[in-house]
Amino acid sequence: MPKKLFIRTYGCQMNVYDSARMADVLAPLGYHAAQEVDEADMVIVNTCHIREHASEKVFSELGRLRDLKAARAAAGQGLIIAVAGCVAQAEGKEIMARAPYVDIVLGPQTYHRLPEMVARASRAGGRVLDTDFPAEAKFDHLPEPTAQGPSAFLSVQEGCDKFCTFCVVPYTRGAEYSRPAAAILAEARALIAGGACEITLLGQNVNGYHGDSPDGGHWGLGRLIRALAELPGLARLRYTTSHPRDLDDDLIAAHGEVPQLMPFLHLPVQSGSDRILAAMNRQHTAAEYLRLVERLRAARPDLALSSDFIVGFPGESDRDFEDSLALVRAVGFAQSYSFKYSPRPGTPAAALEQQVPDAVKEERLAAFHALIGEQSAAFNRACLGRSFDVLLERPGRRDGQLIGRSPYMQSVFVEAPAAMLNTVRRLRITDTHPNSLAGTLIESEA
Repeated sequence: MPKKLFIRTYGCQMNVYDSARMADVLAPLGYHAAQEVDEADMVIVNTCHIREHASEKVFSELGRLRDLKAARAAAGQGLIIAVAGCVAQAEGKEIMARAPYVDIVLGPQTYHRLPEMVARASRAGGRVLDTDFPAEAKFDHLPEPTAQGPSAFLSVQEGCDKFCTFCVVPYTRGAEYSRPAAAILAEARALIAGGACEITLLGQNVNGYHGDSPDGGHWGLGRLIRALAELPGLARLRYTTSHPRDLDDDLIAAHGEVPQLMPFLHLPVQSGSDRILAAMNRQHTAAEYLRLVERLRAARPDLALSSDFIVGFPGESDRDFEDSLALVRAVGFAQSYSFKYSPRPGTPAAALEQQVPDAVKEERLAAFHALIGEQSAAFNRACLGRSFDVLLERPGRRDGQLIGRSPYMQSVFVEAPAAMLNTVRRLRITDTHPNSLAGTLIESEA
């Protein structure tokens, strides 16, 4: 009998990928996607530990699901509630204790075992906590992915060995693991057969990829990208998220040599102060980051960059903050993400002295957002009059309007027939807005 599955996903693209794969794993049990949580026979909350107050948000969401489960029980119906992701990995026992109505708690490395967990939870009184780091790679036990539309995520690497002092990823995702290249190529072919023409390669430290190659050796990310670019039907490639320490010569060269690799790179730096970078255990300096940017732009002159910054890290002085602003001015980012430092339990930075007052963090974050906003707007204005290949992904709010993404990840609005949906089309940019562009088709069939 068909059953409905609703997955609420928080956080990064890796979690989006994991949610899709959990749906694939449960499909043989008869689960199909529910459009609304109220329709579901099973709800999975796929959590992220990066954002501020992550645990509180999870328990708030679970409180709403508790009420739904109680209403279902009163009507003689069941509801399985599962919590997955990084909060589940870090706080699984607490979730089981505080939320006895939760049936399953599972970590990011165990969702290939979901069918067994559901079977156990379906038995009277059965509750499952599975936050192990199993010896077997979960990817070896996953079914072929289902179609995700014209743009798809593909996980090639998981975990991190860098141990930045602010980050929980090494504790919730485990040590670095790179999938064999043959398995990645096979999944990419399946995604292309399902309609994907753009693939984004995912990893917590994706450019640290060092997977087994078909010839018995090892490939880095640059070599993997070159192999993927040879697959018929794949028009675009992206990758995220990278660490500056693992940006090697071959990957830099690939940006200039592989036309399918989009001219946009997210390369987190976190701070422009060497003193703060050392306290963060980032293992690079601001000058080394700037040299990488120079080399990337030498390889691909039209490359645009985005980054991540943490504002108000413990001990950050006014001078340290000014160093971060100076780095932003030196690079010129197309966009960037900046966040107030928020302690994560169990991380070394949470125990550091000289925690920055919240009012100071707020003031610095506002200044940071203003500078980044100026750079982003300037980048958008520089696109006016240029022609781009745009992947048209979804209908717009108006009849006859489609929305796509430029090579630089900007949203682009265009008047175009619905038949062009899920295709790459050439557009000329005719107008710019704070968060999007507008264009016109320059093809004869328009």
